[in-house]
Amino acid sequence: MSFQMTRFLVLAAIFGTAAAVLDQSVAVKGTLMCGDDPAANVRVKLWEEDGGPDPDDLLDQGYTKDDGSFELSGGTAELTPIDPVFKVYHDCDDGVKPGARKVVIYVPKSYITKGTDAKKTFNIGTINLETTFGAEGRELVLSRHRREPDNYNFLDNLFAGVDF
Repeated sequence: MSFQMTRFLVLAAIFGTAAAVLDQSVAVKGTLMCGDDPAANVRVKLWEEDGGPDPDDLLDQGYTKDDGSFELSGGTAELTPIDPVFKVYHDCDDGVKPGARKVVIYVPKSYITKGTDAKKTFNIGTINLETTFGAEGRELVLSRHRREPDNYNFLDNLFAGVDF
C-alpha cells in the first residue's frame, strides 16, 4: 500500500470517528430538605461518568437556593450514550464528622437528549437528606469555592478585631 493511500485511510478514520461523536445533554431539578427545613446552600453537581481511561466530565454545578431547590443542566460530546449522575454533598444529620456526606443519584437514560441543550428535565422531586442512602460516601476534600450567605465573609469575621 502506498504512503498516500495509508494517509488517506488514516484521515478517513479520524474524520469518521469525529463525525460519530454526538452532542448529548441532560438536566435535573428538585428540592432538598433536611428534616422539615429546606437544605439551603447545599453543593450539587451533575457529572457524566466514564469508565476506562476517559476522565469524568463535570456538566454543571451549583448550590441549592434558600428554599432547597436547584436546577442543573449540561452536555458533552461522546461516542456512546452518556452516563449522567447527580451528586449531593451535604452535612444534614451528620454530627461533627469530617467532610460531607456524598449521595449519588443515577439519572435515567430516557432523560438524555441529543444536542447541546437538554430538552427533558429529570425531576427528582423532594428528597429529605436525613435519609441514609445505601451507597452513600464521604467527600473529605472541600471544594475551592464554598458559597457563603450574602454579605458574609468568614475570614473577616474570624479575624475581626485582630491586629496583625
